[in-house]
Amino acid sequence: MNLEFAYFMKVNVAVILFYAFYRLFFYKDTFFKLRRTTLLAFFALALLHPLLNIQEWLKDQAPIADVIYLYNSVILPETTVKASNIAVDWGKVLCTCGLGMYAVGVFVLLIRFLVQLSSILWLAYSSPKVKIHDVDVRQLDNNAGPFSFFRWIFLCPDSLSEKETDEILTHERTHVSQWHSIDVMISELMVIFCWVNPFVWLLKREVRHNLEYLADNKVIQSGYDSKSYQYHLLGLAHSHRQSSDLYNSFNVLHLKNRISMMNKQRSHGINRTKYVMFIPLAGMLMLLSNIEMVARNFSLAEILDKRGMNESSPQLYSNMDALRLVSRMEELFPGLNEKKIPTVFPPFALATEKNENNVNNQVFTVVEEMPRFPGGDAALLQYIGKSIKYPVEAQASGIQGRVIVSFVVNKDGSICDAEVVRGIDPLLDREAMRVINAFPTWRPGHQRGRPVRVKYTVPITFRLS
Repeated sequence: MNLEFAYFMKVNVAVILFYAFYRLFFYKDTFFKLRRTTLLAFFALALLHPLLNIQEWLKDQAPIADVIYLYNSVILPETTVKASNIAVDWGKVLCTCGLGMYAVGVFVLLIRFLVQLSSILWLAYSSPKVKIHDVDVRQLDNNAGPFSFFRWIFLCPDSLSEKETDEILTHERTHVSQWHSIDVMISELMVIFCWVNPFVWLLKREVRHNLEYLADNKVIQSGYDSKSYQYHLLGLAHSHRQSSDLYNSFNVLHLKNRISMMNKQRSHGINRTKYVMFIPLAGMLMLLSNIEMVARNFSLAEILDKRGMNESSPQLYSNMDALRLVSRMEELFPGLNEKKIPTVFPPFALATEKNENNVNNQVFTVVEEMPRFPGGDAALLQYIGKSIKYPVEAQASGIQGRVIVSFVVNKDGSICDAEVVRGIDPLLDREAMRVINAFPTWRPGHQRGRPVRVKYTVPITFRLS
C-alpha cells in the first residue's frame, strides 16, 4: 500500500465515522451554528488527521512495541505466490481499472464544478444590478427562483409580492452575511476528491440542509409569520423546479425537512455539551493514524532504544514468550493463524544465539539498526513475488499453504543458515529455500555502531486460484 492510497483510505474512513457520529448525536438538535462548525471540522480533520505527526511522542510510550507487533502481524501483507502468477496478474489489472475509473469520476465532477461556477459568474456579470429594499440584487429576467452565491443575491422581483420579497431577502442575506457559500464549495470539493464514498455525498447533503436551517431560523427570528413563510416556500417549490448546485437556493433541498425543523421545539442549552464528544473521536483517529505510520517507518529496535531497552530487556522477553506460545498453538492447530503472520516477522520472533562464548558470531534478534533488503520491505515483497515459481507438480497435486523460512543476515549482508521453520511439502519447501538463498546482499544490521549477524523469518504463502 503506497502512501497516497493509505492517505486516501484514511480520509474516507474518517468521513464514514464522522457521518455516523453526526447522525447518532447531532442530527435532531437545533444548534445550527454549532452543527455548522462541527460539519466543517469533519472535513478539515478528515483531510488533516493523516498528516498530523505525533510519531515521536508515540515512540516514547511503553506499549508501542506491542502495538507494532499487533499491526505487523494482522494488517501488513504477506508474500503470497499464486499458481495464476504465471498468467495475468488480475489483481494489478483490477487496481489499474479502479484507479482509471476513479480518475474519470474526478475529471467529470471537476468539469461539472467548473461549468457551474462559470455559469454563476457569467450570470452575475450579465444580470442588471438593482437595489430592492436597500439591498443590492442581481435581477433575473426569466422568472427563475431566488438564490445567492457569496456576496451576490439573485431574484426576479416581478414575480414576488412585497412580503415575499422581504422574506427572501432576509433569507438570502443570512447566507451572504454568514458566508455560507464557503461551506458549499468545501463540500463540493470533498465530493470531487472522495466521490466513490457514498458517505461524503450524505455529509454534503447535511451541510446544505443545515445552511438552509440557519437561514430559515433567521427569517422566523426576524418576526415573519412561520406558517405564512412555510406556505411561501411551498409555493416557490411548486413554481420553480431547481436542482442543488453551487449556490444557496431559497426553495430547494428537502422542503419537508426544513418545515419540520422550523416547527421543532428548540433543544435545551445543556445538550450543547454533547459536542465535546467529538474531541476524543478526533484524537482517536489521529492516534491510530500515527500508530500505523510508526509501525511502517520505524523498526522495533529504534523504539526500544528510545525507551532505553535492548534485546535483553524483560519487557521484550515477555513479548517473545507470548509469540512462542502463539507459534506452538499454530503447530498444534494448523491454520489457526492463517492470515496473521507478518510479511517479515518482527525481529524478536525467534530468539536464538549461537556460539555464546564467541561474541563475534552471536546472532542477534533485536539490534539498534536492523538489516534491510535493498529498497526496503516493499522491494523484498516484490523480489520474492517475481522470483518464486509455483512448482507445476505441486499445482497438479493441489498442494498449497504457507512455508516459513528463517535465515541469518551476516555482517557483510550475505545470507546464510537458511532453514525451513515450518514446511508444507518438499516441492514448495525447496522452492522457498531456493529464492531465499538467492537473495542479493542486504544492508547489514548494526549494534553499538558495528555490524552484527541478525536472524530474520519470512513466511511465503503458496495459494492455488
